[in-house]
Amino acid sequence: MGLFDFLKGAGSKVLTKKNAQTVKTPETVKMEEELLRQQKLVLLRGVVDSLGLKIENLEVDLHDEVVTVYGQAHSQADKEKVILALGNVSGISSVDDRISVTNPEPPAQFYTVKRGDSLSKIAKKYYGDASKYKAIFEANQPMLKDPNLIYPGQSLRIPTIE
Repeated sequence: MGLFDFLKGAGSKVLTKKNAQTVKTPETVKMEEELLRQQKLVLLRGVVDSLGLKIENLEVDLHDEVVTVYGQAHSQADKEKVILALGNVSGISSVDDRISVTNPEPPAQFYTVKRGDSLSKIAKKYYGDASKYKAIFEANQPMLKDPNLIYPGQSLRIPTIE
């Protein structure tokens, strides 16, 4: 018994990264998939946290391309902003909303931006007045940083205005 010394660089090249990648057991694949899912959850949670909204008991779960979000929001607008922020992440096909609202109010409409759209064009469609684009812009902050920077496929909140 004892410790035997060898030259680290000599001998068969079995323990290379390439070989390690080709010999993946089902357990290794499952562990890698779960690690990737956990990393995605951290990133999705970061998307919500970056909004600066107060969502109590926030939990985010991910299965395939579906995000499930839990918690309590103070307003319907905050709830909708969380849903839109998560839904507008590439690779997410749908958001399963499990957020309750402390102060319920009527929900806003959602609109999917099409090619050639602008906030003023959308405002004209919903409100009959293109100059009311600011209401849409404000309803989608902090997700929107500039009223001129929207893209096809993006979902937006269209609030009811008087």
